[in-house]
Amino acid sequence: MTKEEAKKRIEKLKSEINHHRYIYHVLDRQEISDAALDSLKHELYELEQQYPDLITSDSPTQRVGGEPLAKFAKIKHRQPMLSIEDVFSFEELKKWQERIAKLAPRARLDYFAEVKMDGLALSLVYKNGILLSAATRGDGKTGEDITRNIKTIEAIPLRLINLDKIKNPPQYIEIRGEVFMSKKVFEKLNKEQEKKNEKKFANPRNAAAGSVRQLDPKITASRQLNFYGYDLIDDLGQKTHQQSHELIKQIGIPINPLFAHCKNLGEVEDFYKKTQKQRDGLDYWIDGIVVNVNDIDLLKKLGVVGKTRRGMVAYKFPAEQATTIVENVSFNVGRTGVLTPVADLKPVLIGGTIVSRATLHNIDEIKRLGIKIGDTVILEKAGDVIPKVIQVLPKLRTGREKEIKIPDKCLICGSKIERKKAEVAIYCSNKNCFAVQFRKINHFVKAMAIDGLGPKIIEQLMNEGLISNPADIYELEKGDLEPLERFGEKSAQNIIEAIDKSRKINLADFIYALGIRHVGEETAFALANYFAELPKITSASIEGLQKVPDIGSIVAQSIYDYFQDRKNLELIDKLLKQIKIEKTEKAKQTLAGKSFVLTGSLDSMARDEAKTMIRKLGGDISSSVSKKTDYVVAGSEPGSKFDKAKKLGVKIINENEFLKMIK
Repeated sequence: MTKEEAKKRIEKLKSEINHHRYIYHVLDRQEISDAALDSLKHELYELEQQYPDLITSDSPTQRVGGEPLAKFAKIKHRQPMLSIEDVFSFEELKKWQERIAKLAPRARLDYFAEVKMDGLALSLVYKNGILLSAATRGDGKTGEDITRNIKTIEAIPLRLINLDKIKNPPQYIEIRGEVFMSKKVFEKLNKEQEKKNEKKFANPRNAAAGSVRQLDPKITASRQLNFYGYDLIDDLGQKTHQQSHELIKQIGIPINPLFAHCKNLGEVEDFYKKTQKQRDGLDYWIDGIVVNVNDIDLLKKLGVVGKTRRGMVAYKFPAEQATTIVENVSFNVGRTGVLTPVADLKPVLIGGTIVSRATLHNIDEIKRLGIKIGDTVILEKAGDVIPKVIQVLPKLRTGREKEIKIPDKCLICGSKIERKKAEVAIYCSNKNCFAVQFRKINHFVKAMAIDGLGPKIIEQLMNEGLISNPADIYELEKGDLEPLERFGEKSAQNIIEAIDKSRKINLADFIYALGIRHVGEETAFALANYFAELPKITSASIEGLQKVPDIGSIVAQSIYDYFQDRKNLELIDKLLKQIKIEKTEKAKQTLAGKSFVLTGSLDSMARDEAKTMIRKLGGDISSSVSKKTDYVVAGSEPGSKFDKAKKLGVKIINENEFLKMIK
């Protein structure tokens, strides 16, 4: 191939690659496979290596490269990047409209509402259609130049498209938007951090912010960040904020698909409530909606007050942070003997629910927070996550606060408290402690799905001396239960039948039921799938355990230590005399590399059974739908995940199609 031929081929390859980037990130579709696209990129790279002088700054091959920076330069924004005023109720939203109406009494007010992403604000400037710079918000007037890092984000085009369809496009075009990390990528990143024994990220926003501020672009590239544009600064003929969104998409930049043109505040409220319901099913964090006066000229006339535009507000979802007072601190004894400090709080409304207790995790966390009984604290609750204290407000102290006394004896059995080397947790040294055994048995019962054997009955059986460990459950007889308070012939029979039903179990569920520290359902399945037989797990070395996917040094050490304990092995022997572990056949990995999301009810099996089958065949389970999802399995009465899958073009299969895949 001559240089001239190579030049033509390079331009065609760049155009084709950019086309597929556009339809994937902007139009949420895919015309060719990832492998085919990678092949096109590879060909482009090879040609550019052959003719280096043909490499241009907008080439897809230039997304990652160069030596790490020593520091970031500064960029002065062409227009200030302003903040947004917050409102927290429909009443506050109406007051905002009243203020606008007084300033523009003759204006016809309509609104453009969009989700408020919880990411990092970014300014992109293009010169003659080619990306010139990318900058953070900074102080609103000046931000950090993170152009090299932003080039690694596939969703952001290095060259704008369709400018020929715009009349007299300006030399400079600035788009503002949000860099974010999906929940799925965030979870994967934290697993990797844990494997490397490195500090985990607090949330996707912090992870995204930290990722774009890496001095080495290769680190940013590895974090799989995404981007949505939400504002067009320069004049491309738009008259409304809605038209700005349409133009942003037209020139090749993705926008968030969740938005609405609202004729009045009633329609804004409808969009707010609809978005709030969808929130947990989204693969990214949002904390409310942004309500814009749709008319751009009117928005400009309304002006700025302080650092916020008058014609724009953030209508926030119910607060997930609140302040309250620590009234006392108690220590709970868990199933592994760990004592966990729990703060008893003055009841406070947070995230729509009343919260009166929050975990303090461990004594190191107590020291880090510097918390005392009587302190005013900031409490955080994210979704269904247990509330936690994230900050103390020492300036509000009265002098009557008390230090938290760390127990030196177990509050249940009186045994000595100890702390293992290189661990933050404190333990009850008595492995037969009532609280430890109770929680171990309760965990075992849940994992083995023994219906009817709830916490109160377990405590009753322990107090009566009928059980002291999980194996004792299988020696219970109907006659042992009938004389007990609240029991009769029928209820006793039901529990015995439930116990008998659990005598056949798969290996993964059995491992999980043992209650090994750091071993949840996913890890238990990974162990069962890798080793297939219990003796191979119990005899595995630390190095052997670390060969199992997603098991790092800390988890491997915990599993190894568990099976080195003679009493644990004795318990397993007792259980195996009563329980039959069904042989785990090494299934063909027909679903390897495929990601599934389940929504709605399945008729032929419980959702947990479906998840087990997917994992057994090598597939991954996700709780949220994204572009990376391969299949959404839709049962009867599917939820918001079904709607999102349709919007993103993710393949949706029904129960019969799913059953054919797992046969």
